Amino acid sequence: MTIVLDGSNLTCEKLVRIARGGEKVSLAPQALDRIKACRALLERKIAQKEIMYGVNTGIGELVNVVLDESQTRDFQKYLIYNHAAGIGEPAPVESVRAAMAGRINVHAHGNSGCRPEITLTLVEMLNRGVTPYVCQKGSVGACGDLAPMSQIALLMMGEGQAYVGGELLPGDQALTRAGIPIPGLHARDGLATINGSNLLTAMSALQLHDMDRWLRQAEIACAMSLEALLANLKPYDERLHQKRGFAGAVRSAAAIRKCIDGSDLVTGKIKVKVQDAYSMRSSPQVIGAAHDAVRWARSQVEIELNGVGDNPIFLPAEQLTLTGANFQGSPVSLPMEGAGVAIAMVSVLSERRLNRLLHPALSVGLPAFLTRGAGMFSGLMLSQYTADTLITEQRILSAPAAALSIPAAADQEDFVSMGMNTAIKNGQILENAYGVLGIEFMAAAQALDLRDFTPGKGSDTARRAIRRRVDFLEVDRPLYPDHTAMRELVRSGEILDAVEAAVGPLGPTMDA
Repeated sequence: MTIVLDGSNLTCEKLVRIARGGEKVSLAPQALDRIKACRALLERKIAQKEIMYGVNTGIGELVNVVLDESQTRDFQKYLIYNHAAGIGEPAPVESVRAAMAGRINVHAHGNSGCRPEITLTLVEMLNRGVTPYVCQKGSVGACGDLAPMSQIALLMMGEGQAYVGGELLPGDQALTRAGIPIPGLHARDGLATINGSNLLTAMSALQLHDMDRWLRQAEIACAMSLEALLANLKPYDERLHQKRGFAGAVRSAAAIRKCIDGSDLVTGKIKVKVQDAYSMRSSPQVIGAAHDAVRWARSQVEIELNGVGDNPIFLPAEQLTLTGANFQGSPVSLPMEGAGVAIAMVSVLSERRLNRLLHPALSVGLPAFLTRGAGMFSGLMLSQYTADTLITEQRILSAPAAALSIPAAADQEDFVSMGMNTAIKNGQILENAYGVLGIEFMAAAQALDLRDFTPGKGSDTARRAIRRRVDFLEVDRPLYPDHTAMRELVRSGEILDAVEAAVGPLGPTMDA
């Protein structure tokens, strides 16, 4: 199904479908009309020799340099050359595709001033699988993601590089192979292509989708560990969480109960402690707080996806040009800092339950390190070491880039969001979170196999999904293949999909 971009209805989930699923996009007819009307206004103002930032002036500290007519058009080319200043490895194709979709949606408002050909070329590039080669590093998140977006803009001149069918080609060859005309850059076109926080917002939107799925898997792993540790289930009673009132905790407790439903532990026949450790009984509060943080971040990211992140902006109805700072990435980077910290926090919680599964003094009768041959064998002892090193790295990455502005451009750009750093480190936090949770899943499955009782339907479904990838640890073997397999299993969401197919959704989806 084609996703219509009109400036107002783009969600994280739709962006995932475009970026990862290759879903086609189209520009709403009304949006095209708005773009044409805005361009007509800009051309009238150019003809009237009105001074407009980034159209017939320099940029940054050079804003007071006024360009003559012969310089105005060529300026866009040199603007893009100068700003295509990233470094290092390319951003993932999915991130660049998502950024392109986000930029189209900005243009759809009809306030950016570019020619329609620029927007329509971005549409065709998405639909025909032309993805610019974009260095991930180089943006400070204001004036937008200038460096990476400039590598997209290079394609508008038939320059730069792009992937087509998995092959990296020079820009002109990539467009020719896809049958897309090179539009060139006229006055304003270049800046209108680059002047927004589109890549960091795109990366954040994809990460929020993944964070939501990871948190639901954290609830499944929690449920398995709770069963293996013979937990007292009173802390998961809905009434307890409703009395406090946090939506995330109510949701999380319900998801955990759903996974445990049908367990022998629910019957009350199994003796349990009066009160368990915090890592067990406060799991709904902690995971729930992370859900709440991710939900707020999603609301901010989706405002940005549907807003006019540009400078200047043009208001055709008022015949007005407004300069400002709608490219500033802080409204996205600040909530995304919280989302990244939330994932790191829940990873710590996961490791603490892992510790209880492995520790013979805390595991309620399970064998030391979950091996029947403790002494000769060390079981999953070293699995905790791996989880711990991943968590230490997450803690380092949780330092807030959003508070680490470094002035640039001769102090004209004296506060920037560093939002790209936020997005990059959140990707690393998530990568480690897949590994940490995978290790808890592996340990919980081992522990349930060592227990003689019937687990809940959700927990047992997860255990069986794990066993399709990782065998029961009867005697010691190298664990790195198991750890890596579990990380990939969590990344894939296969456990989540299996459990939700068995017991129903573990809370609302992102678009609900």
